[in-house]
Amino acid sequence: MLRLKGKGVSEGIAIGPLCFYKRQTSDIPRYETKDAAAEWQRFKDAQQLAVEQLGEIAEKAREQAGDEAAVLFETHAMMTEDLDYEEHIQNSVENLKLNAEAAVKDASDFFADMFASMDDDYMKERAADVKDVSARIIGILTGAGQGGMDSDVPAVVAADDLAPSETIQMDKSKILGFATEGGSGNSHTAILARTMGIPAIVGLGDQLKQLTEGCMVVVDGRSGEIFADPDQQTLDAYKEKLEAHIKHRKLLAELKGKPSVTKDGRSIKICCNIGNPDDIQFVKENDGEGIGLFRSEFLYLGCSDYPSEDYQFEAYKKVLEEMAPKEVIIRTMDIGADKQIDYFKMPHEENPALGMRALRISLTRPEVFRTQLRALFRASAYGKLGIMFPMVASVWEVREAKAACEKVKEELRSEGIPFDENTSIGIMIETPAAAVMSDLLAKEVDFFSCGTNDLTQYTLAVDRQNNDLGRFFDPHHPAVLRLLKLVADNAHKEGIWVGICGELGADPELTQTFLSIGIDELSVSPRSVLPLREKVRSSSVKEL
Repeated sequence: MLRLKGKGVSEGIAIGPLCFYKRQTSDIPRYETKDAAAEWQRFKDAQQLAVEQLGEIAEKAREQAGDEAAVLFETHAMMTEDLDYEEHIQNSVENLKLNAEAAVKDASDFFADMFASMDDDYMKERAADVKDVSARIIGILTGAGQGGMDSDVPAVVAADDLAPSETIQMDKSKILGFATEGGSGNSHTAILARTMGIPAIVGLGDQLKQLTEGCMVVVDGRSGEIFADPDQQTLDAYKEKLEAHIKHRKLLAELKGKPSVTKDGRSIKICCNIGNPDDIQFVKENDGEGIGLFRSEFLYLGCSDYPSEDYQFEAYKKVLEEMAPKEVIIRTMDIGADKQIDYFKMPHEENPALGMRALRISLTRPEVFRTQLRALFRASAYGKLGIMFPMVASVWEVREAKAACEKVKEELRSEGIPFDENTSIGIMIETPAAAVMSDLLAKEVDFFSCGTNDLTQYTLAVDRQNNDLGRFFDPHHPAVLRLLKLVADNAHKEGIWVGICGELGADPELTQTFLSIGIDELSVSPRSVLPLREKVRSSSVKEL
């Protein structure tokens, strides 16, 4: 038996044969072209086909892994048409007389190296995106076929690394797990694996080369361990764990339709976080009690220009109609920081996490804000809507945002357009300033929702995108929990409810703590609803 240790990035257990991902490779030709115009047209044709392929992959991703996964490939499609990227290729073709394949390869190397050299971890990940997009265009130009896994039976897929497009195009029914030499917990492939519920281990390095095609392996996505040709004792132990996991998922299904109430009668609402109207199917499948966070920025990320009022209205209306009579909380666009959009033309910032983002953009671009608010209030006539402002630090910001709402409501009244006059207004508590000022902020709004990822980042002065900081980013830190308790107390004094919509909400180790400090709602990924309900129903606040 051989034991390998990597980094577990998607929980679960996989037992089966190992299959190495095989890529169709071909040498990239490099030569001087005599007809630059024809060569440029070759690139444009390949670019167009790549955009079409990525559109198809995006739809497959939406079916298998939801909207956030689909947005990744829609962003890749936009990246193929990025002006800087195109200009680099055009210069190589027209001025250097390079053939299209070589020009794309040079552009790929240039931009990938540029992203990889950046300090921001999110931007570093863009290097992999550029390589993935460029490899697709080069493959079209050279006629190279698609790679894949060559296995007649379900298997654990092994590779040096996997591009997102490679991951999503594999037959999911054939994938037991992933094991890669490179990669990180923040890589798109790791995120896709978690979304699809597939165990995955990254960062195995040269250890993976010790394994052979077809060997039996056990993958533990929690511990990051792989056991190759396991002895009978190890195999039996992991088979028992796998059976227990499957049994547990079946038991969770029996919780559908049951209340989220503790043994001693404390009730809490368990809602879902989504990024697209199509995600509602997952909310319903997992018995979510409402939408606690609709990330409206994904509508912006999926467009090549500012989304129109009608476009947004239709998206919001669909969610509200399909979720009625349950409440839907829609967060106004949270653009900036790790979610940059080209057409916003945001200036470069040394520290974007502390820069122009979220509500700050809305308040400094009133026409963009007005368009979104009009779409939101128009949609409010079709269900129970709550509007939530992100990244609040001061009372004046909330008052100014509310004033913008009143102005839009007055416009709609004068135009005879129906909307819900009682639409609730809330804010996210993501900054220490908002937490400390929550007694005053509670007088201005109808609810609070705590974004624990950013609240932890700003409270502990730890960049949550920086994997190297590891244990320094501690959402369980007493300072974070004390702020949450302060926020809950101040909310209840003013008679408003308080929820948590960050990843911490799904942490079973803190469920009883949240119940004890008075959190009224937890909004989590759809897959976390039933496990969280089970935890709530087995808890007792009085035992704390």
